[in-house]
Amino acid sequence: MSQKKPNQDKLTLDQLSQVKVMVIDDSNTIRRSAEIFLKASGCEVVLAEDGFDALAKISNEHPDLIFVDIMMPRLDGYQTCSLIKRNSRYKTTPVIMLSSKDGLFDRARGRMVGSDQYLTKPFTQDTLIEAVQIYAAQSKANQEQEE
Repeated sequence: MSQKKPNQDKLTLDQLSQVKVMVIDDSNTIRRSAEIFLKASGCEVVLAEDGFDALAKISNEHPDLIFVDIMMPRLDGYQTCSLIKRNSRYKTTPVIMLSSKDGLFDRARGRMVGSDQYLTKPFTQDTLIEAVQIYAAQSKANQEQEE
């Protein structure tokens, strides 16, 4: 059963060209795979190697959606997500955790720091794009309400 909220819209594939997605992962392979999948669907992609790199880029790039790996050196995904969500400017920006761990504890911890969804690696192009379609629509709606 889907965990979508009632009345939650989904962007069409044509609308993805208006979406800017940030991918934060210390694995070059994961970053490049996500970039290829997202760009093939028309998204603009911003890459970051870790939480510090991401936090430095977020204010300049203003992504509509952020994918963040959990296991990273220096600043892990939980800490990165928490810092993003504590910033009043980005608290409504959807953050999706990426992890090779699929445990209940990991998912719960992701929710506690404010993540919107949890995707298990390796992800497919379809699961990545579907998450973008759902959460970018939410992000756009939040931006319109704030203006």
